[in-house]
Amino acid sequence: MFLKMVIVLIGLAVLAGLIGLPLFESRNANADLVSIYFKDPILAYVYLASLPFFMALQQAFKLLGHIERNQTFSPIAVKTLRNIKYCAIALIGFGAVSMPLFYYWAQQEDAPGIVVIGLVLMFAYLVIATAAAVFERLLQNAIDIKAENDLTI
Repeated sequence: MFLKMVIVLIGLAVLAGLIGLPLFESRNANADLVSIYFKDPILAYVYLASLPFFMALQQAFKLLGHIERNQTFSPIAVKTLRNIKYCAIALIGFGAVSMPLFYYWAQQEDAPGIVVIGLVLMFAYLVIATAAAVFERLLQNAIDIKAENDLTI
């Protein structure tokens, strides 16, 4: 239950940041709500890139539900881990596509930390994808061994 609450709080915090941050951004100081949310291509890209993040949170919540119902060693848990892995890979792809933009901003603003933040986020998603792949493989092997032992008399 605690982990489910953590997932919900992470989702709410990211959602609040996605909705509230453009209102406080300096280049949108005098913009109305329509121009902030519908005419900014960078913001649209950020919202598009956030979809795999929220899908991964939903899949993690779903996986915790399977664990709670003692369905840990089931094919549906393996599929849920596979979906988390694919969401992390999609987030790595979105980060890689946006890296030239981060580099351009770093050159314009003389702030090399922007590139480092992007690289750290991509590394974090890589760790999540790798962990999900390892857990998926281990869980599939455990399911195979369990099925083999169930058939043994």
